Amino acid sequence: MKAFKVIIVSAVMALTCAFAPANANAQFRIGPKAGLTVNSFHFNNSVFDDNNRTGFTAGLMTEFTVPVVGVGFDLSLMYVRRNAEWLRENNYTKDNRDYIEIPLNFKWKFSIPLVSKIVRPYLTTGPSIAFLTSRKAFNQMYHNKKYDAAWNFGFGVELLSHLQVGASYGLGMTKAVKAIGGGEAADISSKNRYWTVSAAYLF
Repeated sequence: MKAFKVIIVSAVMALTCAFAPANANAQFRIGPKAGLTVNSFHFNNSVFDDNNRTGFTAGLMTEFTVPVVGVGFDLSLMYVRRNAEWLRENNYTKDNRDYIEIPLNFKWKFSIPLVSKIVRPYLTTGPSIAFLTSRKAFNQMYHNKKYDAAWNFGFGVELLSHLQVGASYGLGMTKAVKAIGGGEAADISSKNRYWTVSAAYLF
């Protein structure tokens, strides 16, 4: 947890220093963001069979961009519902989790001559940390971890200089669910894997 906080703080400081000379011409925007998530679990035990489950996300996004070069970053504060379902020994387990998520994305927008004000593709990547707001223990065998850290990879397009529609893949780096108790079950855990499709309108 401490190491991941250091990564986020270091990333913000590095970005601030890198773009400091261009602050006078930089573009800062803010707006609502919402979308759908498709979540699955990556277990450390092959006896589990997980299913993809759909959830949702909504919140606020800010964006900082250096004009002409199109390099910058975005930072969001999102409410996220991640739903999960997995099968073990013919028994299904469902786990619906609510998070407050803070993703920080490095962003690179591509300029296309003549059409950049109409459509502009972009790539993103960066860390994300989510704090559990729903219950920790959801049955007698497993419990949700209090926070979840991931690294996101994404792409999308900006339409008419305001609407951004994108998709990203989140690669979980910490355990999201862990078994309760001792014995064989004590070593069972899983990490999040999820797709997010979202739209943001920036002013």
